[in-house]
This record gives sequence, C-alpha cells and structure tokens, in this order.
Amino acid sequence: MIKDKVVWEAWEAQGPLREPADFWRGIALLEAMYQHARALGAFPPANPRDGLETKIRLARILNVSAAARADRSRT
Repeated sequence: MIKDKVVWEAWEAQGPLREPADFWRGIALLEAMYQHARALGAFPPANPRDGLETKIRLARILNVSAAARADRSRT
C-alpha cells in the first residue's frame, strides 16, 4: 500500500523504471555477483551434494502422479 503518493510518483519519475532494460548490463551484473560470491567463499559450495536428500524428498512429496489426477476427475 502506498501511503505517500507524492513521494512515490517522484521516485517513479526519476527512477530506473524509465530506463530500458539492457541485456549486457544485466550479464555484467550477474558476473559481478558471481565473482563476489566466489570471493566470499559462498559459491561454489564446499560439497555440492549437501541437502540433496532433502531436495529429493521434497520433490517426491510435491510431485503428483498422473494416477492421482485421474482419481480426482472421477468425483
């Protein structure tokens, strides 16, 4: 919810929303963030398989089989 419409309109008028998207600038920002994460030691992870079991378990829980969908259509 916008409480101060004047401030919002002033920000919107001068903000980056008026600039067109620049693909190459986005790529440069992505590369800079990647290098920063590497410098901090946050990427790549020490062990890429950490948490893999949890992700697989969640994927099995969240993925619904076709048979389950077929059963719902009968009701």
